[in-house]
Amino acid sequence: MKRGLRIFLLVLIWVSVGVASFRTAYLYAQSKKNKDIYSNLHLFNQVIEKLKANYVGELDNEELMDSAIEGMLKELDPHTSFFSEDEFADFTSGTKGEFGGLGIRIDKKGDYITVVSPMEGTPAYKMGIMAGDKIVKVDGETVVAVSTSEAIKKMRGAKGTKVVITISRPGVKEPLDFEIIRDIIKIQSVPYAFKTDSGIGYIKVNQFNANTTQEFRASLDGLEQEGIRGLVIDLRYNPGGLLSEAVNMVNEFVGKDKLVVFTKGRASGTTNEYKTRYNREREGYPVVVLVNEASASAAEIFAGTMQDYDKALVLGKPTFGKGSVQQLFPLSMGKGIKITVSHYYIPSGRCIHKKINDKILRGKEVSEEEKKEAEEEIDNEVYKTLVQGREVHGGGGIKPDIELERNKVTKFEIELRRKNTFFNYAVDYTLNNGDDVTKDFKINDEIFQDFLKKATELEIEYTETDVDSARAFIEISLESDIIAKKLSPTEAYIRNLELDKQYNEAVKILEEHPSLDALFDYALTQKKEEVKDGE
Repeated sequence: MKRGLRIFLLVLIWVSVGVASFRTAYLYAQSKKNKDIYSNLHLFNQVIEKLKANYVGELDNEELMDSAIEGMLKELDPHTSFFSEDEFADFTSGTKGEFGGLGIRIDKKGDYITVVSPMEGTPAYKMGIMAGDKIVKVDGETVVAVSTSEAIKKMRGAKGTKVVITISRPGVKEPLDFEIIRDIIKIQSVPYAFKTDSGIGYIKVNQFNANTTQEFRASLDGLEQEGIRGLVIDLRYNPGGLLSEAVNMVNEFVGKDKLVVFTKGRASGTTNEYKTRYNREREGYPVVVLVNEASASAAEIFAGTMQDYDKALVLGKPTFGKGSVQQLFPLSMGKGIKITVSHYYIPSGRCIHKKINDKILRGKEVSEEEKKEAEEEIDNEVYKTLVQGREVHGGGGIKPDIELERNKVTKFEIELRRKNTFFNYAVDYTLNNGDDVTKDFKINDEIFQDFLKKATELEIEYTETDVDSARAFIEISLESDIIAKKLSPTEAYIRNLELDKQYNEAVKILEEHPSLDALFDYALTQKKEEVKDGE
């Protein structure tokens, strides 16, 4: 017993010494970290003092400190950002849902205010402003290197007033001027819902705001009462929004107590799970979710989770890959900071965040080889859906079950949009011929030729080949704008969808495949054919 007691005491002493040593090492490491921080702060203070004492010009202390903070944050991801007093006020009041402007979502990339995406149905969208356009001037004044809030102030204004924005477009040598008439930009979450003649329901979700689930539920109830045999949920150009609304919208299809998304972060309180809460589960028809490169954040969570639970086929282009979570912190002097605190993961374990986007959004050069490597990395990360065990890919954005390019737009078509040709012609036409316009309105050759004449007067250059290739685009775009002026935006929108390759493919697939199993079998067949063609 005495020998056993001695061994026990020796072990206890050894453990105690080990714990004490670990604690000492930990405290030393923490002390060294704190020392490093204070040493660097001392160095920073020295720089400030030397500048104030010796710099040739007068220095504004507040501007100097703001610039230092912004410089520090540039080393982090693009969504972690510092707000001046005005910027913080604009940012926190930007959720009102209505303002006079152009209808573009923008981000600062390097020195340039860059269009992330135009909002569908807005003046900018109708004029042909495109994602990736860099805004260089507003009403002739440069906005290069100005703050986002300052650029927004220049672009916003009263409804009906004109503003000229000059953009630099990738692949176009000369800057392009767009004269746009401002309008009230209402952020309506579900602007369009209808049933096709073949019985396919369609719901467009622009973004996830406080009313999304309520609007979506009401729209879908109406479609189900009409009787639908398939449903298209369109999340293209949807930048995301409220996570809770994405969770509640998923709830409509998966039922109660299902994991929709979870977050992982370093700080306390940033690792969380979000589950459905209601006994709601729509059944009886297959669903296709449309996505593209501008579908982001909450839109990606909805599409990816529906894919994970085998509740929908996802069609379109790989999504943006905005899977980081930001938290807003107010600071002194009315300023604020937005910090990335965690990343989103969907039920299969896929992380939505696409790392290469952080580099791109910082305005840094990304080679085609880097982009290719990033896509290959995503393709190599294979996960399984939760019900049928289908293979899905992850590690950045949501990869559709069926990939399909959107319509290609020609230079001639871009010019027609840029110079507001359709809008102006529609205004004149409905003024003189409004009584002739019904929802079945079609333009004849006389109207078509008169429209081309107007395009020539605006110095838009084109050839017969240009006209032939753009004929359907011109006819449907013109019909849509005329219908919008005389009748309703919904009828105009439905007419425009006739040009939409991704939408038409989704409807066709639903018409030919009456169940989700049939949809998934079709998608698998398509993938096998792609692999065979690539061999």
